Amino acid sequence: MSESGSSTTGGGEAGGLHRCGFVALIGAPNAGKSTLLNRLVGAKVSIVTHKVQTTRTLVRGIALRENTQIVFVDTPGIFSPRRRLDTAMVRTAWSGATDADLVVLLADARKGLDEGAAAILARLADVKQPKFLALNKIDTMRRDNLLEVVAGFNEALQFDETFLISALTGDGVDDLFAAISERMPEGPWHYPEDQLSDFPMRQLAAEITREKLYLRLHKELPYESHVETETWEERKDGSVRIEQVIYVTRDSQKAIVLGKGGRTIKDIGAAAREDLAEILGVPVHLFLFVKVREAWADDPERYRELGLEFPRN
Repeated sequence: MSESGSSTTGGGEAGGLHRCGFVALIGAPNAGKSTLLNRLVGAKVSIVTHKVQTTRTLVRGIALRENTQIVFVDTPGIFSPRRRLDTAMVRTAWSGATDADLVVLLADARKGLDEGAAAILARLADVKQPKFLALNKIDTMRRDNLLEVVAGFNEALQFDETFLISALTGDGVDDLFAAISERMPEGPWHYPEDQLSDFPMRQLAAEITREKLYLRLHKELPYESHVETETWEERKDGSVRIEQVIYVTRDSQKAIVLGKGGRTIKDIGAAAREDLAEILGVPVHLFLFVKVREAWADDPERYRELGLEFPRN
C-alpha cells in the first residue's frame, strides 16, 4: 500500500458516454458533510467528530455511478472567522464552491434557516454553478416541519433541486447521488477506477489520529491541536510502521493527551491503528509522540502542509 494515491488519468469503463465532474459539499460546521462524503464514496475518506470545524482543508472523495465519475469535495464548515486559521478555512470552502461543476448545500434540518444558514445563502447567491439543497438529519424531525424548512430555504434562494436526506442512515442519499450524476459534464475520468481519494495517505493517517484525539478529548482539548505524520515505512513483512506527532500549544495540554500513566495516548493510538489497518488492509505499527508547539496557527509552513493559503490579514 503506497502512502499516497495515484493521480493519473483514468479512461472510464468501456462503452457508454463517459462523464466526470466536481461537486462541492458546503455548509455550516457539523452539518454532516464528512458523513455524507464517506457514504457517497462508500469508504472513510474524511474524519467525523463532535468538534465543530473538524475538516480544515479540501478533502476529495471519488465515487462512480455507472459511466460517471464524481469527485466530491468536502469543504471546511462555513462560519464567521475569528482567527487566522478560521479565515483560511472559510476562504478554502468558498474556493471549492466556485471551482466545482455543481454545489450541494448541506444544511441541518433541525436548525432550519438560522443566522448562519442565511449568511451562507446570501453569499451562495453569487455562485453561478447549479445548486442543490440537501436538508440533512431528517430522521430527527416530523415531515410537516420539514416542509416548512424546505419552503424557507427556497424562498431565500432558488435551488435547482431539493433533497431530504439522512447522511447517517442513508435515507434519500441515493436519490441525491442519482441527480448529481445526471448533472455531470461529458468527459474522461480524472482518476483510476479503484481510487477513492486524492488525499495523500500519510495525511489521511494524521487526520485519522486527529479524529480519535478529538473523539476522546473534544471537551478538554483546544481546537488548535494538530497531528503530523513524520515517518512512514513499508516493511518487508507487508506491515506499515508510522510515527506521528501530536502538537499542542501548552504543557498542560500535553499532560491531558498523555493521560495518567500514558493511558490516554495509548487508547488514542489503539483506536487510530484499528482504523488505519482497516483502510490500508495491512498490519499497522503506530507510534505517537506529543510535543508543544506554541502558536502553530500563525506559522505559514503549517498552512502549506494543510493545503491552505496563509492569510496575511
